[in-house]
Amino acid sequence: MKVTKFESNRSRNARALSAWENEGGAVASGHRNHHYGRRIEANKSWTVYHVFSGVPANFGSGSMVDLSEKEATTMMISLNANNAERRRAIKLKQAPLVAPQF
Repeated sequence: MKVTKFESNRSRNARALSAWENEGGAVASGHRNHHYGRRIEANKSWTVYHVFSGVPANFGSGSMVDLSEKEATTMMISLNANNAERRRAIKLKQAPLVAPQF
C-alpha cells in the first residue's frame, strides 16, 4: 500500500492532536483554574500532574501515577473543577458587600 503525502500529514496531525489531548487539551476560558493535566508515561500508564511544576498530583495520601486513561481523565477534570470552585469561593469571600442602589 502506497502512503500518500496527504495520509502522512493526516497521521502526523493525528499524533500531534493525541499528544495535545493527553496534556489536557484546550484550556477553557477559566484557564487560571486549569492547574492539572494528564500525560502518558513510557510504561503506557497515565499520570495526572501539576502543569506548572510537572510534578505528579497528590490526592489524599497517594500520588496520581500508574492510572488508566479513563482514571487520569476523570481525576484531571475533578481536580480542575475543585480548584475552580475553591478559587470561586475565595473570590466570593473577598468581594465587598455593596448595598443595592434604589
